[in-house]
Amino acid sequence: MMKLDVVSLDGNKAGSIDLEDEIFGLEPRADLIQRMVRYQLSKRQAGTHKVKNRDEIARTGAKLGKQKGGGRARHGSARVVQFRGGGRAFGPLVRSHAHDLPKKVRALALRHALSSKAKASEIVVLDNAELSEPKTKTLSGILAKLGLNSVLVIDGAAANSNMLLASRNLPNIDVLPVQGINVYDILRRDKLVLTRAAVDALKERFK
Repeated sequence: MMKLDVVSLDGNKAGSIDLEDEIFGLEPRADLIQRMVRYQLSKRQAGTHKVKNRDEIARTGAKLGKQKGGGRARHGSARVVQFRGGGRAFGPLVRSHAHDLPKKVRALALRHALSSKAKASEIVVLDNAELSEPKTKTLSGILAKLGLNSVLVIDGAAANSNMLLASRNLPNIDVLPVQGINVYDILRRDKLVLTRAAVDALKERFK
């Protein structure tokens, strides 16, 4: 079991906390994490790219020339893919890029992502993430004092509204409730900041 110091927003030590080996102490598997990131990014891909096929082109369907004697191919339409302005063969169509990934694999990948952060000593545990006012300048000063500039903050069941508002204008800061924790957001930030409530909720979730 891993023991980490808990700090408050003003930078003072506020006790310690135990992190479960079943969640934070696994040997990270890059293949599992990669599968989960691919699953997430594929699921959110728009898939709205589209070309016009020959039946959607507004051009004449009249035969271009005589059937015989022209010395040219026997074309019957100007909409075909061989002509400029015609349709497009085998082009992209509107579709979903999402694919399936078993629920147990998704859950395991999250534990491996958390373990990778723990192994790299990139987890910070806060006593709480509650700001008294929704001021970006205040939050920016707190993060600078804690030495954090690229961070994902995971709060309890509901993220503090002042923290959400204050973080919106900071480019490398994400704030999520514990239900929103995900592999991609964990990996795209240098540090993972968990509140006590978030750690307790994760223990309960993976119990």
